[in-house]
Amino acid sequence: MSAPEPVVTVALDPDWASVALVEDVRRGLGSQPRTLPPKWLYDDVGSDLFDEITRLPEYYPTECERAILRDHAADIVAACDATTVVELGSGTSDKTRTLLDAFTAAGSLERFVPVDVSEQTLRDAAAMLAERYPSLRVEALVGDFTLHLGHLPRGGRRLVAFLGGTIGNFYVEERAAFLGALHDSLEPGDWFLLGTDLVKSTDRLIPAYDDSRGVTARFVTNCLRVLNRELGADFDVDAFSYVPFWDPRQERMDLRLRADMPQRVTIPGADLSFELAHGEEIRVEISTKFRRERLHDELASAGFGVERTWTDADADFALTLARCDG
Repeated sequence: MSAPEPVVTVALDPDWASVALVEDVRRGLGSQPRTLPPKWLYDDVGSDLFDEITRLPEYYPTECERAILRDHAADIVAACDATTVVELGSGTSDKTRTLLDAFTAAGSLERFVPVDVSEQTLRDAAAMLAERYPSLRVEALVGDFTLHLGHLPRGGRRLVAFLGGTIGNFYVEERAAFLGALHDSLEPGDWFLLGTDLVKSTDRLIPAYDDSRGVTARFVTNCLRVLNRELGADFDVDAFSYVPFWDPRQERMDLRLRADMPQRVTIPGADLSFELAHGEEIRVEISTKFRRERLHDELASAGFGVERTWTDADADFALTLARCDG
């Protein structure tokens, strides 16, 4: 059987990246405390660095989630009646193929909808997936999952997969808004599969975000190079130190860049300039770690009822299957 041609729908405006970057820079760096959204870490260089991070011995989340999928993909399929799988932030859909294999073996899957902001990555992945699963309709969506949930194709019973612990990068209010928007985009009875990193000893957490080879430091610092290149900023990249720490009150890792000397920063592309004091920090990313009770409460508040939870052998990471209530 020849593979059906994948369908690719582009929901993003062509100028989305440049407009969003300017808005985020004005909002985040033009106020106190200074922040930058983590999505601007992922240019080509940043994506390569993050791929390197996922293979570091200190960084456990990727392999823990992969192990859960390997050991429990068939259980996930058996626990839900989905005929469509949607993956938010799909990239190459590397880990998700384990889930798709299990659905294919069960003969229950009709459609796969990968969602990502990178059109070329998505087109390449969609073509590969169409060849790998010749009986599967691949309907890719080029979009931002914080903006374009309303563009998800309807019909059939859907399972939305949001893997990698990415939800931990959202602040509390952002998580609530995202979960509420997702619930509103689904039908009663649709499913949500969520990957979350769990609270654990700081002896494990700190090295995962401050590796001995300094890859994570280069990854986080790269966001300044993105601003210098894209918006003509004049950050002295070498005059910043990478500062990761555990916030026990919020139960999250907090990744920041600290100015090692005073400097005046000008960002012509965002029509912005400001003074950075010695020791002043820019928060680039958070990574919240969850306890089951907290996660279940947040899901319930958004209208999702938890059905099953699976963890790896050491209970470092969890996959939670929840159902969209009416």
